[in-house]
Amino acid sequence: MPVHIHPTAIIEPTARIGADVEIGAFAYIGGTAQIGDGARIHHHASVEGNTVLGPGCEVFPYANIGAKSQDLKYKGGNPGVRIGARNVFREYVTVHAATNDGDFTVIGDDNTILAYSHVAHDCVLGSHIVTSNGVMLAGHVTVEDHVVIGGYGGVHQFCRIGAYAMLSATAKLVHDLPPFFIADGTPAGVRAYNKVGLERNGYTAEQLERVRSIYRVLYRDGLNRTQALEKLAAHPQAQSAEVQRVLAFAAKSERGLAPVGGG
Repeated sequence: MPVHIHPTAIIEPTARIGADVEIGAFAYIGGTAQIGDGARIHHHASVEGNTVLGPGCEVFPYANIGAKSQDLKYKGGNPGVRIGARNVFREYVTVHAATNDGDFTVIGDDNTILAYSHVAHDCVLGSHIVTSNGVMLAGHVTVEDHVVIGGYGGVHQFCRIGAYAMLSATAKLVHDLPPFFIADGTPAGVRAYNKVGLERNGYTAEQLERVRSIYRVLYRDGLNRTQALEKLAAHPQAQSAEVQRVLAFAAKSERGLAPVGGG
């Protein structure tokens, strides 16, 4: 399939462009960037550095993918960005390269990153994530699959957000948000389980009841964190996928699980 490149676009000779790619007016493809088949780079967008942009991705005007880390610990080398397929980066989104030589900021497949959002150095994002406008992910943040982050939500360095969780608009997350739950506030606390989000992703009534039981144990039974996790591990349905997901997430937590929120 042919490549459609506007005559005003700048493509460095070291970049690689796949088949059926569209590159708009005044766009810039630099460094050793690789653009996957079927990608669309809108006018005035930039993809640079040691970046691999997967097939079917779309980069909207004034977005910048692959710029150097803002981390003051950067000492040179060739860190980069690795992005999967069918991701959408809206206007003015920034995705920065990792900090250390040979490391990567990583984004999976089928994510939608809305306008003015920032994905900092060394973040690892899964797939099917939606971030609303103005979301800020600090360095080394991990976001698992099927997460939704509301507008202007902020996530502190090294925090993790579990699969199917939701961080509300304008919330500031400074702990790890376990899978399945909704957090809100500044700092963010867990207020509910993500019933609507789970239903939209095909969770059955039986699965939803298990998630509700996990929520009660962790956040409504008046137990401290150690007691709650021990109770979950001894739960009659402890071997279910839902309980095991939460226990595995908690076992890896370094910043501690988000506390209970008000409301």
